[in-house]
Amino acid sequence: MKVVLFGPGPQFKGGISNYNTALAKALEKQNADVHIISWTQQYPAIIPRDFKDRTSKTDFLEGTNITVEYLTNYNNPFTWAKTVKQIKAQKPKVVVFQWAIALQGIPMGWMAKKLRKSGIEVIFDLHLVAQKEASSIDRFCTRLGLKYVQSFITHAYKTVDELKDAFPNRDFKITETGDRNPKEKNQVLKLYHPIYDLFQPNPNLDIEALKKEYGLKKNVFLFFGFIRKYKGLHQAIEAFKRVADKRDDVSLVIAGESFWKTLDTTKLSTKIKSALFNLASKIVLKKKESEQDYNPLALIEKLRLEDKTLVLNRFIPNEEVAPLFQVSDSILLFYLNATPSGVESLSYNFDLPVLAAEVGHFPETIKDGFNGYLAKDLDIFDMARVMEKSIEEPISRANVHKSAENMSWSNYAKAILQPYM
Repeated sequence: MKVVLFGPGPQFKGGISNYNTALAKALEKQNADVHIISWTQQYPAIIPRDFKDRTSKTDFLEGTNITVEYLTNYNNPFTWAKTVKQIKAQKPKVVVFQWAIALQGIPMGWMAKKLRKSGIEVIFDLHLVAQKEASSIDRFCTRLGLKYVQSFITHAYKTVDELKDAFPNRDFKITETGDRNPKEKNQVLKLYHPIYDLFQPNPNLDIEALKKEYGLKKNVFLFFGFIRKYKGLHQAIEAFKRVADKRDDVSLVIAGESFWKTLDTTKLSTKIKSALFNLASKIVLKKKESEQDYNPLALIEKLRLEDKTLVLNRFIPNEEVAPLFQVSDSILLFYLNATPSGVESLSYNFDLPVLAAEVGHFPETIKDGFNGYLAKDLDIFDMARVMEKSIEEPISRANVHKSAENMSWSNYAKAILQPYM
């Protein structure tokens, strides 16, 4: 059976690229013939950021028969038409679009509309519906992008509720098994964010030696991934300060790239892009503050945490991911708002307990005291409390493993293919 996945290919940075790759591999293991059609450029050309992964050497698709075609340019509508033509030419039973950014609703909505009458089941895999920093244009693009979609996948009931809020007049039918009629509309597969297995633990890793190499203390907290304001790194640093003032056996690892600091700011092209993007943000998005000014790392020096903090402020290539998770004792997800998190999923692959803010979907996936601890929203003191508690009353790694048992890629892929098996 042929399946086409539309979304960022392995050349791109970030969780959605990893997710699309992992889904492709899972579908192939279910004997599907999988073809990825990827963006060449995912966003308007004025966005001042480098989205390509230029450092990883690991090829996650090595040893598979999965093919990848980089075809779709956000800024070139002619490539949207080529994409539709190529999807139809593949003659798949199903095409799965990765949906995470409302701004992509313009090309993706257009493509979904064109594919709607082709007899192909069009599924949008929703990483969220309501944007984390929603504007009026985000809401417009969401309605435009999802208007013609036949079936949806969500990873949490919070996302189902967001979908219902966005389209109050649609009668959605929800299944947790994939049992559906591909010819019907408004079907929702409420599944989960599968546990990443792209990054495998190294059983021979000398964790104590690596801690010594990094200059880390006994108890290590990890913040991993792109540094963006909604992820609340400033809260994590402030909470860690309160813990570090009481204990000499703690370290904080911050591993990730500052989202808006990937281009050479001395170049004229970067200056022009930044100026245009800031202007658009203020006029179109009505944002008074630019996220490009978000700099939580400055708190490290301000709070005198240099000797207790390891900062790897760059994109972390695939080869370095596993050791960072293995050397850590818990992951910090003190987000301001949250949708099902790839970092959370990645943590479960290493049986790493999660310390999270009680926002978004986290209360759905984190059972306080079992596979992690939840802190009160926006409460730095409570975040410090759960960090201390994770040391004094450590979460069983076996509990973390058990909580993730039913979140496999295999079951996820079977749910997508269920009507055709």
